[in-house]
Amino acid sequence: MTDFSARLTATERAMDNPNRRPKDAATLLILDRSGKTTRVLMGKRHMGHAFMPGKFVFPGGRVDPADSRIPVASDYDDATRDQVMAKMRSPKSAARARALAVTAIRETYEEAGLFIGAKADRKPAGDDWAAFAERSLLPDLAPFRLVARAITPPRRPRRFDTRFFAISADRIVDHLPDNVGPSGELEEVQWVPLEDIADLDMPTVTTVVIDELRERLKTDPDLKQVVPISFYRWRGKGFIREVV
Repeated sequence: MTDFSARLTATERAMDNPNRRPKDAATLLILDRSGKTTRVLMGKRHMGHAFMPGKFVFPGGRVDPADSRIPVASDYDDATRDQVMAKMRSPKSAARARALAVTAIRETYEEAGLFIGAKADRKPAGDDWAAFAERSLLPDLAPFRLVARAITPPRRPRRFDTRFFAISADRIVDHLPDNVGPSGELEEVQWVPLEDIADLDMPTVTTVVIDELRERLKTDPDLKQVVPISFYRWRGKGFIREVV
């Protein structure tokens, strides 16, 4: 596996902010392999955002406390759960691990209007999940695969401990008109062919994760396997890469 640590390190400049504990976050790479080329869902962050305005990213965001209390239709498989929990900052729990994928599902709905879930008798509670409850859907974690993990360096304006998950687009069970989410955080949501993705203006970490994904797809095109993934974090004067 190619080591992308130097590329990440080279992009970090302003590191003079008060140090903050990174917040748990999750993002979702949805892969459409129905055509001749693989496409991934991306959107452009609204220019009004203070954090990465105008950049193309995957749907995702910060974990909300309520995400750990949302029931799921199915959990991770055992190997994926263990991988998500590996090197997890305390408190370490299965509920916290589930919350990461639940966050990715919630943010994908809010930003792109897509539902990742399965029919269930039980309904999720709360305003954020009202559209899921109306459709008798609960989040479905079984198809999730972890692709990468990265922690924002210290003394940056915002810090996140982000897990990058991937699933197939055939796991989308419903969508809002025009695939537009209610939050309005992402504009120009579109399916981008992997071969054309370099033309977009993206954060460096996003380009690194895409390259990690390309390597993964060479040997595991259907994401059926749970394989070791890269974990990027800052140590000393630059990023290091660990394998989990």
